[in-house]
Amino acid sequence: MAQAPASPKLKRAALLAAAAVVGPKRAGGGEAQAASERAALRLRAPAQGHEWAAPQQVVFLIPLVGQDHVGDWQAVVLRLRLTLSSLIAQDNPNWCAVICCQQRPALPDDPRISYLPFDDPAPGNDKWRKLACLYDHLPSLDINSGYAMSFDADDLLRQGTVAEMLSRNVKGGYLVQAGYVMDARTGAVGLADAPDLRQPLRKPFWKLCGSCAALRFDLSLPGMVDFLREMTQHEHRMFPYLARLAGQRLQPLSRPSVLYVLNHGENFGARRGRVGFKTRFVVRFQIDDPTELAAIKADFPAL
Repeated sequence: MAQAPASPKLKRAALLAAAAVVGPKRAGGGEAQAASERAALRLRAPAQGHEWAAPQQVVFLIPLVGQDHVGDWQAVVLRLRLTLSSLIAQDNPNWCAVICCQQRPALPDDPRISYLPFDDPAPGNDKWRKLACLYDHLPSLDINSGYAMSFDADDLLRQGTVAEMLSRNVKGGYLVQAGYVMDARTGAVGLADAPDLRQPLRKPFWKLCGSCAALRFDLSLPGMVDFLREMTQHEHRMFPYLARLAGQRLQPLSRPSVLYVLNHGENFGARRGRVGFKTRFVVRFQIDDPTELAAIKADFPAL
């Protein structure tokens, strides 16, 4: 299973307009639509009229690259443990994480962290097949409502982010608009955020990293899991559009909430030859203020 291609921007705008004007049933169903768009339109009407249950937990779904696809498995496991440490450090304990991989990595002794075996032998990149397995596994966690967030095994979550998600209790979900990108080779940290008059070429974090969206879920809604699974078969730049099409508009988190580490040796993007421009991004938008860097270190204790 390859990554699903992104829909053209004009098509996205037209489908959003049609869903708003004529309704999701009349707008949906076309063979030209992606599976994710059809799933979003099926969810749109019931989601908008639904009385959402209070969110119980934030669920982090983590696809881990297999040992046969990397040069240094122990380095991959170390990065994963740092990622999990950033979850364990959260001051709100109401979260869980599921790691999907062919081999069970050494995991912290924490009941909130579980392993989902992956035994699909098909060749090629299996990240999206693992994400599909993770979302299909969601109903097995005995968590009826909350926020589901696909999370890369080498990213870090800011302290307090779980608490913000659960206390704000927004209906659609959250988008990481502001976040940090760190070059592991140099230690430099750049800020990704929406462009403004001072930084017109800056990019928001969700355009750079897949750990960028936490979708509200309520498993009493038919089609909920189908939509989440199909949405995450696309690149992360499609997430805000598909969430909006499903009637689940994402709200920005209040602070830079995820730190994306580049050039640590086993980046997924590096295996696809797509890290160079991000390295240049860090240089261009590097944070130099010592006070700000100290605050980042305090909020990301796994660094």
